[in-house]
This record gives sequence, C-alpha cells and structure tokens, in this order.
Amino acid sequence: MLVAAALCPCPPLLVPAVAAGAAPELAALRAACLDATGVLAAARPDRLVVLGPADEAGRGPHPQGARGSFRGFGVDLDVRLGAAGTTPERELPPSLSVGAWLLSRTDWADAPVDALGVAESLPRDQARSAGREIAASAPRVALLVMGDGSACRTVKAPGYFDERAEAFDTATARALGTADLDALTALDEELAAALQVSGRAGWQVLAGAAEGADLRGRLLRDEAPYGVGYFVAAWS
Repeated sequence: MLVAAALCPCPPLLVPAVAAGAAPELAALRAACLDATGVLAAARPDRLVVLGPADEAGRGPHPQGARGSFRGFGVDLDVRLGAAGTTPERELPPSLSVGAWLLSRTDWADAPVDALGVAESLPRDQARSAGREIAASAPRVALLVMGDGSACRTVKAPGYFDERAEAFDTATARALGTADLDALTALDEELAAALQVSGRAGWQVLAGAAEGADLRGRLLRDEAPYGVGYFVAAWS
C-alpha cells in the first residue's frame, strides 16, 4: 500500500555542480525537494521506488546500487541509487540520476530503493495499472516521482511559448497539491506531449498507486524559472 509520495522536478540544474554559477537561482526549489523527500523517511516504508521519465535506453526497472552520471552535462559527478548493491551495466537516465542525488543528500537508508524509468508517452491506463502493481508490492510503499511540467511558458523556454501552458501547469499544481487522483488521471495526454510535459505519465502512475490510500497532498513549490513548470509536493 502506498503510504507516502514526494514529487519533484528533474532538471539536472537542481544539482549545484551542474548549475555552477546559476545554483543560487534554484536554491529554494532544491530545499523544497529535500523537504519533500523527508516525508518519505517519516512514513517508514518497506520499499521506496523512484519514478522518472526516460528514453528507450533508460526505461524499465533499475535495481538498488544502479549508477548514474552527470558527465553528459560537463560535470565529473557520479551518483548511486541507494545503498551499495550489484552494479548493473545500464546507467540511470538523467531524471533518475537527479532522484538518486536527492536521496544521497538525505543519506537515505530507511528502506530498500529501486527505480523505474517511464516512457513519457505511456498511456494513462497502463500508467495507472503500473501504479497499482507498485503499491501492492510491499506492505508500505513510498514513491519519489520525478518530472517537469510544461516546457512552453515563455518564448525562451525549450518548447517556445504556448498560451495553453500556464493553464495546464496551474491545473497540474492544484492536482498535485491536493492529491486529486481524478484530476491527475484526466490530464490530457496529447496536450501534455505538445507542451513537452515530462511528468504526466509518472503522475498518472502515482494516481494508480494512491488508489484507496487516502493520502493528503501539500504543494511546497510551484515556479517556472526557465519557462519550464517545476512543482514540488508531498503526499502523506
């Protein structure tokens, strides 16, 4: 059963070494993410699963001990998912590497942790089904869900400006902050794809996992510093 969830954005710029001189700009967002992950430890889960968007090479399960790297972003920095384990050949995708980095800041040792790379195009029904399976995998399950909102909030955003982006992000922030499972399930897949939303599938996995859990949400951060919607929320 799902007992807690933390929802965080996944730009590598969250990692100060990657952000370099721009690190102070995301200090409040970074602090909110660490606050959200603290909720996971307080829930005393038997299993923690980190979810994040991934390309084809990074999709599917990643075991505890999996390694990630920020070398592709010009930084000589590696991360590991949870405690030491058998190191697989496959690296964590960037979103899960950011998740692993966040957990390393909290010295996570409260429960076994593994990860799941999710296709951004995963249909909502399959996402909800995956969430139910995760929730049933242990008596007490926690989720760290990585994903961004629209990338079309300004003309300088990665996806340029789209007038629909702000309304989509506003509705998403409200749903995440209130743990509104119906609203998350109803997020439009085609619109999310058009707005380059990386978190939609992961949020719908969460909605499936949270069925019957009666969790309450709290929105800790909602901003778009680079024209991309970043949300931080905690469910418990």
